[in-house]
Amino acid sequence: MKMTMTAKIKINPTSEQIELLKQTLDAYRTGCNYVSSLVFEIKQVAQAKLHKMTYERLRSVYLLRSQMAQSVMKTVIARYQSLKNNGHDWTKVHFRNPEYDLVWNRDYSLTQGLFSINTLQGRVKVPFEIKGMEQYFDGSWSFGTAKLVNKYGKLFLHIPMTKEMQETSEHTINQVVGIDMGINFVAVSYDSQGKSLFFTGRPIKDKRSNYKHMRKQLQQVGTASARRKLKRIGQRENRWMTDVNHQVSKALVERYGANTLFVVEDLTGVRQATERVKIKDRYETVSWAFYQLRKMMEYKTQRSGSKVIAVDPSYTSQTCPKCGHTEKDNRDKKKHTFCCKTCGYRSNDDRIGAMNLQRKGIEYIVGVTTQA
Repeated sequence: MKMTMTAKIKINPTSEQIELLKQTLDAYRTGCNYVSSLVFEIKQVAQAKLHKMTYERLRSVYLLRSQMAQSVMKTVIARYQSLKNNGHDWTKVHFRNPEYDLVWNRDYSLTQGLFSINTLQGRVKVPFEIKGMEQYFDGSWSFGTAKLVNKYGKLFLHIPMTKEMQETSEHTINQVVGIDMGINFVAVSYDSQGKSLFFTGRPIKDKRSNYKHMRKQLQQVGTASARRKLKRIGQRENRWMTDVNHQVSKALVERYGANTLFVVEDLTGVRQATERVKIKDRYETVSWAFYQLRKMMEYKTQRSGSKVIAVDPSYTSQTCPKCGHTEKDNRDKKKHTFCCKTCGYRSNDDRIGAMNLQRKGIEYIVGVTTQA
């Protein structure tokens, strides 16, 4: 099984190299917009035909080197194909952010501990930082087509790293952990020893409410500076939420270790389900990054020798894990409690969800191993 991760590497070019790299980014973006305008008009994404129509102009007018011109066409084609594959209408693609696609061993390479990057004026060799990402440079990962990105005034290489990993077999699983994700608690776990772990979500919800309040105030102002600040706030909130999910997923995977089956809810339809939430609470609920947390769990477990499965979440917070009685009134959403109307078993409602997910995981393991 191949595992692909995107490593975000900060590079440290000299002031002269920074200027040259920024010029290259701008030229590449301008070239992409030129090709995009043509594709939009002629509705043609065949690279051979685009090459005949655009290559000479990309080289002579936009001063792109040969490989850059080829990459521009591929970048534009990929964006339009993505539009089509996602079922969107035929609309003109605009390249606003300064990005530059670099093909491994053509546009960039690793030479004597430095990245060698192709620019408008030839190759430049730049040092880089790998703090926390040393594992990707141990020789066991292969490098893919990277993006040179200018973000927050700094230059980064976003590099897809691929490595052949041995998939964890259900036959090696020695414990099952149910993970219930929610608003009151970001995650609640229940393991094979009957122990639970709670990650509180209340401070996170409060902070998101503050962001929403700031956003509303800036939208009412409506000035250009307010719009710029709105964008910065959105970026800051996304970075913060990503960091929260990273910390939670890392703590869970490290807590339970290898040969663990993590069972999470398939929350694909969470947006539709939460549309019924009160309007004043809708932003905090609908925008919650459940899927991101799940994906982080998935790639971290792949590296640690564990596994994640997603199951149907129906009735996981209404079913008694002791007697199996399912009833809506078993759960008090306001108080976040569960009390079975049949056997009287009581607990936190999110913990009940984790217990039922853990049970579904055990049923999954039994089903898979008995079939084999």
